[in-house]
Amino acid sequence: MSQPAPAREIDVLVVGAGQAGVAMSEHLGARGIQHLVVERDRIAERWRTGRWDSLVANGPAWHDRFPGLSFRDVHPDGFASKDQVADYFVAYAEKIDAPIRCGVDVQSVRKKIGRPGFRVDTSDGTIDARHVVAATGAFQKPVVPAVVPGVANLLQIHSSAYRNPRQLPDGAVLVVGAGSSGVQIADELQRSGRQVHLSVGPHDRPPRRYRGRDFCWWLGVLNKWEMPTPPRGAEHVTIAVSGAHGGHTVDFRALAAGGITLVGRTVSFDNGTVRFAPDLRVNIENGDANYLSMLDEADAYVARNGLDLPEEPEARAFGPDPGSVLDPLLELDLAGAGVTSIVWATGFVSDYSWLPAAALDEHGKPKHDRGVSAEPGIYFLGLPWQSRRGSSFIWGVWHDAAYLAEHITIQRGYLAHEPAVTEIGAA
Repeated sequence: MSQPAPAREIDVLVVGAGQAGVAMSEHLGARGIQHLVVERDRIAERWRTGRWDSLVANGPAWHDRFPGLSFRDVHPDGFASKDQVADYFVAYAEKIDAPIRCGVDVQSVRKKIGRPGFRVDTSDGTIDARHVVAATGAFQKPVVPAVVPGVANLLQIHSSAYRNPRQLPDGAVLVVGAGSSGVQIADELQRSGRQVHLSVGPHDRPPRRYRGRDFCWWLGVLNKWEMPTPPRGAEHVTIAVSGAHGGHTVDFRALAAGGITLVGRTVSFDNGTVRFAPDLRVNIENGDANYLSMLDEADAYVARNGLDLPEEPEARAFGPDPGSVLDPLLELDLAGAGVTSIVWATGFVSDYSWLPAAALDEHGKPKHDRGVSAEPGIYFLGLPWQSRRGSSFIWGVWHDAAYLAEHITIQRGYLAHEPAVTEIGAA
């Protein structure tokens, strides 16, 4: 990959060299558009250092990739490790000769007055850019709810800071959040010999595989990746799915049978005691309903298309409800239960404070249509539901980048147009 000399003027500046930035560079380069990608750390740094040690991708290697390159040393139906994913993007950047400059932190983007474009202040000086693509994604600042204050002898970390069980002090652990991260971390901690409480909120629970096909395949043929907006009420619902241990369907009953204590949403803390909402059973049942509805749709698709896929009636068999669901725990004395750590698997928020205010709403979130900002010349890439359900996934961001590159190409055409000069009144 090329290492361009410091530029002071550029047509398109792409901020971020993760999956979004690399995808954007490929599409801009294919159209011959001069651009520069700047990255504060290394290419795909968050895959290397912003994840726990044992993380693997949640989608199979045949699916979670860009069209132009397959994973090396990963079976198509396997799940790449976090370092293999990072190495993949480094290899892809080299393949397309992406003009990436690492170690450059963008501090502010200001609209120019009296001329088009933006003045971009960075740790490596000032860059003038006609267009700016914010390819930093939406997962930037970890969210830790202000529930449990600082308590002596209690370690609290976000899932983005968790690495492995050895990092935590001896004792039991409360994991808050039952999406993919929370479930996998809780399972790893329990397997290491820890006593674990897992706080389960609303979630979707798709099958990892059904009738011999991965759920990514089912979402594709059922046209669910193309959903333009999340179902009403599901905008912030997490997805419990895992590629760990070769990929398996998340089963909260099985986690409980293995020794994890399930509890409802974590809602408050007082005098050493954490309190949970009485919603555990409802959350589990709603997750089951989501799971079964996908099986129903898959079965209907098989019948409608006459596919020869093996039936799998055992997929509909659930184990018995664990005691933690039948008689839910509504409060937990942390010291009494020996809890010495809380892992908050509670997601992230975006931080676009470095962009012009006109590109953001009153909450600091992007104002955009499919990534095209309300501020002309500013673009966003890598947002959840940017254009479809698949937008924040590896393959989805590649397709969104193509749309933005085409939009930039069209705008450049308008800006380059020189109208013919005619005299007023001429025949």
